Amino acid sequence: MAEIPNILLVDDNEEIIAYLTDILGEDYELFVATHGEEAIERLRNEAIHLVVSDIMMPVMDGLELCRRIKTDKAICHVPVILLTAKDTIESKIEGLETGADAYIEKPVFPDYLRAQISNLLSNRRQLRSYFAGNPLVHMETISYTKADQLFLEKVSGFILTNMDEVEMDLSAVAGEVNMSRMTLHRKIKALTDMTPGDFVNLVRLRKSAELLSEGSYKVYEVAFMTGFKSPAHFSKSFHRQFGFTPTQFVQNQ
Repeated sequence: MAEIPNILLVDDNEEIIAYLTDILGEDYELFVATHGEEAIERLRNEAIHLVVSDIMMPVMDGLELCRRIKTDKAICHVPVILLTAKDTIESKIEGLETGADAYIEKPVFPDYLRAQISNLLSNRRQLRSYFAGNPLVHMETISYTKADQLFLEKVSGFILTNMDEVEMDLSAVAGEVNMSRMTLHRKIKALTDMTPGDFVNLVRLRKSAELLSEGSYKVYEVAFMTGFKSPAHFSKSFHRQFGFTPTQFVQNQ
């Protein structure tokens, strides 16, 4: 059964929250915050897939909230839709410059909001699937921000440096990027739709594909070079991840 996306609604107006809940409540799991500071707290404690936020709010407005989200490496992957009553080109530019993924004017038309949310979430699912199934695709494919790319590169670099460890210490991986294991899990899950353990395996497999494509190593050599217990385990994992065996991959290069 597919996971129901979690959406965070941020607005200090109870009527707007009720209106958005009516629009989105049947399709998404909804969380609510009344201002930006509360929203940041929610984002740190829940696996939020998308934020819909008003701009005009007390304590911390929507623009500052968007800036905070897009500059925090733990949550910068979360797409943000900003809602505003302003319809000037200057206000739209200001909203997009904060890193907002979409900018919707009030009054909010239900079908338009649902379409924006569906497109943002669907696009990310497709990119994650494409990345997971294609061994030589660049990490930028699933990096929604520069911070995301640096995060994934740092995690991947640590895994590759310690490839001789058959059982990777996930606490050490989390420590490398200054995150708790829970935050690491949420971040990697959001970016790749994988657990950290599955991502470790994917990094090994992607490195093995790179080595195989060079044509200098046998399949069994690559298996041990990338930390797999045996060539048979390696071939099974490779086929399960990419849909073809290491031998078939080499033949197709």
